[in-house]
Amino acid sequence: MATGHHSGLLAIWISLISNIVLTVMKVAAGLLLSSPVLLADGVHNAGDIIATIAALTSSMISNKPADDDHPYGHGKAEVVASAFVAVILALAAFWIAYQSIRALFEPAGGESWLALGAAFLSLVWKQGLYVYTIRIGKATNSKSVLATAYDHLADVYASLAAVIGIGLGILGEKLHWGWAAYGDPIAGIIVSLLVLKLAIEMGREAVDILMEHTVSPDKLAEYEALLRSDDHVKRIDRVRAREHGHYIIVDVRVGIPHDYTIQQGHDISRKLKKLIMDFDPQVIEVMIHLNPWEASELATAP
Repeated sequence: MATGHHSGLLAIWISLISNIVLTVMKVAAGLLLSSPVLLADGVHNAGDIIATIAALTSSMISNKPADDDHPYGHGKAEVVASAFVAVILALAAFWIAYQSIRALFEPAGGESWLALGAAFLSLVWKQGLYVYTIRIGKATNSKSVLATAYDHLADVYASLAAVIGIGLGILGEKLHWGWAAYGDPIAGIIVSLLVLKLAIEMGREAVDILMEHTVSPDKLAEYEALLRSDDHVKRIDRVRAREHGHYIIVDVRVGIPHDYTIQQGHDISRKLKKLIMDFDPQVIEVMIHLNPWEASELATAP
């Protein structure tokens, strides 16, 4: 767990430094080369810095141990950051759409090879960051790292639109294609829709976790199968589980023979808890409630 948390923090720190460098590069290039698309992308990257700082802060908080005020730990801090990043992405989508639609009603400007190079460098850089952070995020199940990865993916879309738009502008000037000068805003509109879709999916997942949405039915079925594998468990009354950020909390109610001693019940509870936690490393707590079961239930069972 500690190693995974360290890897996640490193991924977010790399993302933060990269976003700062890319923001300065894009804004400077946009001003020097009079490239509206690069300037808009730079402003978008400035929003990424805020989102990454939120992810970094939440990742640090989420690893704090449980205390009296937060008996189930601080894992949901990452989910709050994920929701915040989703809002940033949604605002970025509307910003890109606004800039693109406005550009359609303005005279097309000339494009430069330097602007194309800057956009392409951003595309490659962000794609590399996305691959790196999504791998770390999935390995650690860190919501803040995954949010950072999807933020990079949105930037990949934006940079790809800039490359296509600027490239079409340069090509259009060479071949005298008047329509090609508007390739950038058209691509920007398409990208804004992709980024908005990404933001909605992230936001929905964050809200589900904050509202105590259960884990997948398949995972619940796996937990139930583990419980049934113990001969002492005669009846399963309830199996519930919820994500709490990067970890899972399981709540179980099972029936065992009513004449078992307290010590026997205690030993069975510990065994069942270990069984589930060994099976799923994401589970950090299993709360087990034991109910009495009588053999007569077999005779009355349908």
